[in-house]
Amino acid sequence: MFYVFLMTSVLLILSWFLVLRSTGRLQSLEFNILPSSSLLAVAENENLAISSVISASVDREQATRKRNSRKCDANSQILKVFMHDLPSQFHFALLGWKGGGKTVWPDIQAEVPKYPGGLNMQHSIEYWLTLDLLNSEFSKNMSGRSAIRVRDSSEADIVFVPFFASISYNRSGGMEEVWGKDHVIVAHHPNSLLYARMKLWPAMFILADFGRYPMTVANVEKDVIAPYRHYIRSYVNDKSDYDSRPTLLFSGIYLQESCLPCICGICLGGMVRQELFYMLKNEKDVHFSFGNIKGDGIDKASQGMHSSKFCLNIAGDTPSSNRLFDAIASHCVPVIISDEIELPFEDVLDYSEFCIFVRTSDALREDFLINFIRNISKEEWTRMWRRLKEVEHFFEFHYPSQENDAVQMIWQAVSRKVPAIKRKVHKASRISQTIVPGEKGLISAPLPRNFG
Repeated sequence: MFYVFLMTSVLLILSWFLVLRSTGRLQSLEFNILPSSSLLAVAENENLAISSVISASVDREQATRKRNSRKCDANSQILKVFMHDLPSQFHFALLGWKGGGKTVWPDIQAEVPKYPGGLNMQHSIEYWLTLDLLNSEFSKNMSGRSAIRVRDSSEADIVFVPFFASISYNRSGGMEEVWGKDHVIVAHHPNSLLYARMKLWPAMFILADFGRYPMTVANVEKDVIAPYRHYIRSYVNDKSDYDSRPTLLFSGIYLQESCLPCICGICLGGMVRQELFYMLKNEKDVHFSFGNIKGDGIDKASQGMHSSKFCLNIAGDTPSSNRLFDAIASHCVPVIISDEIELPFEDVLDYSEFCIFVRTSDALREDFLINFIRNISKEEWTRMWRRLKEVEHFFEFHYPSQENDAVQMIWQAVSRKVPAIKRKVHKASRISQTIVPGEKGLISAPLPRNFG
């Protein structure tokens, strides 16, 4: 009985072994079942011929697609902008323009209303953008143009609100109802739309910086930073060099009658400026200039910047200031001391090629800043000076606008935000389909939950 059990067990083990072997990995290959080399050669030649035909067809298709894409790109490069026909009280009437008849827009082919001078000129961004859109309706020169006005909002990429907020501050008068993710609102002055901004936050803002905005209302992902319009005279035909600019470091400060009490010409809001003034005022190759833009302040600042190697740009009550763009126009290498600054067009411009950045904590260390600047070589300064002359036109405002000037660069920056805007609008349309007909939708946006 034991032998029978033993034999049965051995047979069972052998059978399992054979089964496992038959289902295991292929150990050998019978080469005689493969096609002969001559057959392989014929098949290979046929495959090559077919592959060549397919490849040629694909190449033609890709070339056609490339040509079509170039055509599409040529059209898509122009930002299509629908501009609200707001009453003139929101825009050119604020400049003193008095329209006739039912038109809300001036005839800029006959005369362009002038923007008032003074400190507000540095924040006149909406004025230049509005003029550019109006000009696009009759100008035949499309060279270098980045945006055009369209009359049908369904054709538009974005909706532009032509409200001159920088000279009207908190006047909004119904602006709260003109909001949307695809709307663009200029609020370049830090006090523009001070209260209305809390209801307009879903729109794209064009700002000077985010210094007075919570991140939930304005941020670099959603909004566009635009340059200031500089006050200093542009340095045309600059033939200067390192040796012909005698002043090492220049700082110009413009005073205004409405400014807070100042010590030595520096407003108390700019404590870093005040501290640096006391640290540097006795340095022989450092020059501070104080003046009023209504007097000879601009002329003195122009002379000072044009004859200086480096120009200070220090954060004040907001992270940005016009001094940076005055320095660029003067080809005076900017020294930026502002830890929270956001810069215009920084996704396409590398500011480290023509600016010096210094942390505030380092700048306030004894002798750090002046020694740091003195150790920058003549060759390094010359490289940055040359780069300044190459990029300065990106920060110039013109009417009519010119290719890649500040106006066109702003439109291009807006255009780069459009895909994200469309994604949000399309996503929001999922919900809008479920709204019951006749039910009134929201006319204003609630504040973000985490808004403090």
